[in-house]
Amino acid sequence: MTTPAGIGHDPHAQLFARAARVTPGGVHSPVRAFRSVGVAPIALTEARGARVWDAEGREYVDWIGAWGPALLGHAHPRVVEAVRRAAGHGLLFGLASPPELELAERVTARVPGCEMVRFVATGTEAAMSALRLARAATGRARVIKFAGGYHGHADAFLIRAGSGAATLGIPDSPGVTAGAARDTCVARYNDLDDVDRCFADGDVAAVFVEPVAGNMGCVPPEPGFLQGLRERCDRHGALLVLDEVITGFRLGPGGAAERFGVRPDLVLLGKALGGGMPLAAFGGRRDVMSRIAPAGPVYQAGTFAAHPLSVAAALAVLDVLDDAPDLYQRLERAGASLERGLRAAAGESRAVQVQRVASMWTVFFAPRPVRSWDDAPAVDRERHAAWFRAMLARGVLLPPSPFECAFVSAAHGEAEMAHTLEAARAAFAEVPA
Repeated sequence: MTTPAGIGHDPHAQLFARAARVTPGGVHSPVRAFRSVGVAPIALTEARGARVWDAEGREYVDWIGAWGPALLGHAHPRVVEAVRRAAGHGLLFGLASPPELELAERVTARVPGCEMVRFVATGTEAAMSALRLARAATGRARVIKFAGGYHGHADAFLIRAGSGAATLGIPDSPGVTAGAARDTCVARYNDLDDVDRCFADGDVAAVFVEPVAGNMGCVPPEPGFLQGLRERCDRHGALLVLDEVITGFRLGPGGAAERFGVRPDLVLLGKALGGGMPLAAFGGRRDVMSRIAPAGPVYQAGTFAAHPLSVAAALAVLDVLDDAPDLYQRLERAGASLERGLRAAAGESRAVQVQRVASMWTVFFAPRPVRSWDDAPAVDRERHAAWFRAMLARGVLLPPSPFECAFVSAAHGEAEMAHTLEAARAAFAEVPA
């Protein structure tokens, strides 16, 4: 493969200089700006299998996976062909069509607790719609979320913990009102005592949780944590909302709910389901979902909801999964092999944690495992940035942030694994222990 001779070359700099004049920061999603890793961003022009190519034609082994959707690898032939066929029948109808019914039936048959489902375009839409629904179903206003957890950029979710363990949230972004913050209580991930603190004030409509945290890096749930959330929601009459936008269809046919044996009241889906097309969903108990318009009074709508090209892609993804019953076992074996190789490359003398659940993984430059966002200050961001740059220079593309997940796909084979581990050994040697 062609590896880059360097990074931050002038053509990319010129491209992003132009982009910055017409787009905030030159990008359409902040992490694409590479601000956390001290290098100029790169622009990609092609993605196939487990590899991507940048605007200068340089090739990389890709572990970003489009932030999770590329479970099967980029541009899987069956998914691409399904989208082409669907496009031949029209790009957008604006009314219902038979394939969306088939997809709804197949999703509800697979996902624990998902008796009815509504398709939307993005995870943010799914989360904000589920929150409105939970409030309507319970007649309560407050929501519990976890520091470091991300459920899209709706106001209620852009809240972090205050000094210590403050009861009231503090807006993370200008433009989020104090009222939105007041209705959000932020707890520590993997800390049921802190969840009890949030429940103590009452009026809790729902608990939103990533069953495996993916937006502070890969942080697995401690044994009993998810079951503890289920028990507390039952005790207090609140809804448990599993945000499986990342974990859904990635950790197994029934996602994290199936893997960890926890049945949600509502579930959020996306990413891997769409196979690279914009598709997300929220679903759950029939009695709760029946409150959504037009069946009930809770309004939610969208012109691009259940977009026919996205639905076609999702049906193709499910077909591929059905035709490869050993896919999840292969992903588990590949993830475990990569984890062992990265640990060996780092060596025992380095303060490095390799955290993984199935095909989700993160390398933390930290002296101890990361259990919650409280451990984030211990992560050495400068050493991570140096390691990222060293890997990029060797043709390995990782998430440009110390707190994002990387992903193994079905397209990662022995060649990609060997190249990555060879690069990792050299890159670790360049980073101070």
